[in-house]
Amino acid sequence: MDHVVKKTKQKRERRHRAHLRVRSRVRGTEARPRLSVYKSLRFIYAQVIDDSRGATLAQASSAEAEVKGRLAAAESATGKSAKDRAAAKAVGEVVAERAKAAGVERVVFDRGGYVYHGRVQAVAEGAREKGLQF
Repeated sequence: MDHVVKKTKQKRERRHRAHLRVRSRVRGTEARPRLSVYKSLRFIYAQVIDDSRGATLAQASSAEAEVKGRLAAAESATGKSAKDRAAAKAVGEVVAERAKAAGVERVVFDRGGYVYHGRVQAVAEGAREKGLQF
């Protein structure tokens, strides 16, 4: 069992190092804030952040009622949960709508050290479909 704990810790450290590499290059400004993505095992979160002020301009997660409401029909029909690609796409759409309401049109994408694939890619696609420019 010890090797499982070690492997889990190594994966977490690898993602953290990758995140630090991404953050050394990606900076959110007032003109072009950062769209940051975080995945837990159960939910996915996205924030639009102005790093120059240290302020979150918009946020969304698959844990909140609005996103769950968008997924309710599909979830009951397919039996999928709030941790799949459809939920991630809905999070991207909601965060894009909220960012546009806050006056944000263009963002830089911060994948958070995760590979640009699956749920992370779905967040980006959902945000692009609702008009955010990367």
